[in-house]
Amino acid sequence: MINPVTIAIDAMSGDVGVDVTVPAGLSMLRANDALRLVLVGKQELIEPYLNKSGVLSERVVVHDARDVVEMDDLPADAMRKKKDSSMRIAINLVKEGAAGACVSAGNTGALMATGRFVLKTVPGIDRPAIMAGLPTRFGRLHMLDLGANSGCTAEQLFQFGVMGSVVVQDIEGIDNPRVGLLNIGAEAIKGNDTVREAAKMLGDSDLNYVGFIEGDAISELKADVVVCDGFNGNVALKTMEGTAHLVRHFLIEEFKSSLYGQLAGLVARPVLRSLSKRVDPRRYNGASLVGLNGIVIKSHGGADALAFQQAIHVAMIEVDKDVLEQIRSLMEEQGH
Repeated sequence: MINPVTIAIDAMSGDVGVDVTVPAGLSMLRANDALRLVLVGKQELIEPYLNKSGVLSERVVVHDARDVVEMDDLPADAMRKKKDSSMRIAINLVKEGAAGACVSAGNTGALMATGRFVLKTVPGIDRPAIMAGLPTRFGRLHMLDLGANSGCTAEQLFQFGVMGSVVVQDIEGIDNPRVGLLNIGAEAIKGNDTVREAAKMLGDSDLNYVGFIEGDAISELKADVVVCDGFNGNVALKTMEGTAHLVRHFLIEEFKSSLYGQLAGLVARPVLRSLSKRVDPRRYNGASLVGLNGIVIKSHGGADALAFQQAIHVAMIEVDKDVLEQIRSLMEEQGH
């Protein structure tokens, strides 16, 4: 990365706020000379961190914001009543061109609603979608929508495929990424009318469409991009997270169940550490709100500094690769 990249950080966002967002931002500044940050939030809470950072503060601008969007705020209330919130101002900076992207760990509904209100959508895109990377046996896949749209038309699913293809090509460096459509079966006759119509549209396009993907095949990396509506995507995501927690719980129980189990746990510790690293959710933090006419990255609300750094990293890549312009161009090529 050579060209300077400016990212607006919603510093008040997340479960912890500035104690995570600001140190994470400063760590990214140390690692990336081209990065510039606009930290949006209460100045008196942010500046103590900058005073300790030395020369790094030369690449940081603090934009004071007195209001905060809380996790339980309704999206409509956040838009109407909190126009001076750190979230709103960070998104405004993207709209104004003062920042290339916004990163927030705040209320997902409010972030999407505010982003759509301020930035609008890319021409040709009906609805934005939430897109994130997920671990598989053979690498990382990206899935969308993960909860923004509980119901979608075939056209919207097609649009998700276009956007997902662009983002994965840039973030993962995969030429002509494979696009799959989540369905209840791999056969062409399976699924409802909407899914089958979307499959035809994807198949007739220039995308590298590989067909239907069943839920149990997600972990096999049979596609680089998996497309679905937000209802099914969110259910699939939460099911995978729950299964991971269940397996972890079972392992801990077995290792603690007897002296033999405890000894086996000691022997297996290096393998377990390696496994934990491979599935560490912090490595996959940073969901793109694709389809907005501006780059907005959603970090998990409970993210620690390492996880928030990953969200900033995703934002930097999308700005550096000019993902928005590529989505616009590909939509035009597809005749939309």
